[in-house]
Amino acid sequence: MVSMYQKTVKNIIEFSGIGLHTGIEVKIRIVPSEKDSGISFIRKDLPGSPSIKVSAENVVATSYATTLGQNGATVSTVEHLLAAFYGMGIDNAVIEVFGPEIPIMDGSADAFVKMLDETGVERLNAPKKYIFIKKPIKVVEKDKFIYLEPSKDLRFTIDYTIDFSHPSLNRQSMVFSLSMDLFKKEVTRARTFGFLKEIKTLKEHGLAKGGSLENAVVIGDDEILNKDGLRFSDEFVRHKILDLIGDISLVGMPIIGRVSAFRSGHSLNQALVKKILEEKECWRKFEFVDEESPDESFLRA
Repeated sequence: MVSMYQKTVKNIIEFSGIGLHTGIEVKIRIVPSEKDSGISFIRKDLPGSPSIKVSAENVVATSYATTLGQNGATVSTVEHLLAAFYGMGIDNAVIEVFGPEIPIMDGSADAFVKMLDETGVERLNAPKKYIFIKKPIKVVEKDKFIYLEPSKDLRFTIDYTIDFSHPSLNRQSMVFSLSMDLFKKEVTRARTFGFLKEIKTLKEHGLAKGGSLENAVVIGDDEILNKDGLRFSDEFVRHKILDLIGDISLVGMPIIGRVSAFRSGHSLNQALVKKILEEKECWRKFEFVDEESPDESFLRA
């Protein structure tokens, strides 16, 4: 069920790690923020400490990661941290970044979620705002698609299918309805993945400099190269769901609706985000005005 109040982190969180693509060690500070402020990154390592608001209009790249940019500054690989905020119900925070990229950690959102769990969240005296989907919104690119339709309940549900032609990674599907408990149990530990032959090409082009078997699942010609194997038999589709949660958070408000995705990625995810914001007739914004949860009449309104 949906939450009534906005939240922020209870205390400052500090950590550091290696950027997946830059290979640079980056320090991060997550600072509590006031109601209705949203989430922002601040590049503390740059002159003037430029701020980058987490919003769809500030997406500047979606190749191999989601990159945000504003005021002449960028920050990349933001999707796993933003997914952790979304899954844990964090609406407002300032993320001070001492480098160009969010650390990849172990390739999942697990470390971020554990830190948020440890520090706790603080309820703010302001109603949480939602986007309630009324009509379908769809984006198609050749044989790939992602669309959003009304929910039959007050939930955010993702039905995701991936389809690769590879002996270790073919067709996987999962239906996931978001709750904090299920998010932590089913999705946060799923790691990013890549094919060995593609990683070699990426490194030749100056990307994936920080990538290793410690922070990604690497797929060889016919086997998984990681010594300990997979965390889930369908870890790949679970990670795609994690990425989608992080990407769709750029709408700016949590969504009540059902997403169906087939072979989607950062680019198509952001195309859906943009279309959601353009097609305002397909949704309505709501917030709680009292302690009572909406009933079935709300769903039909």
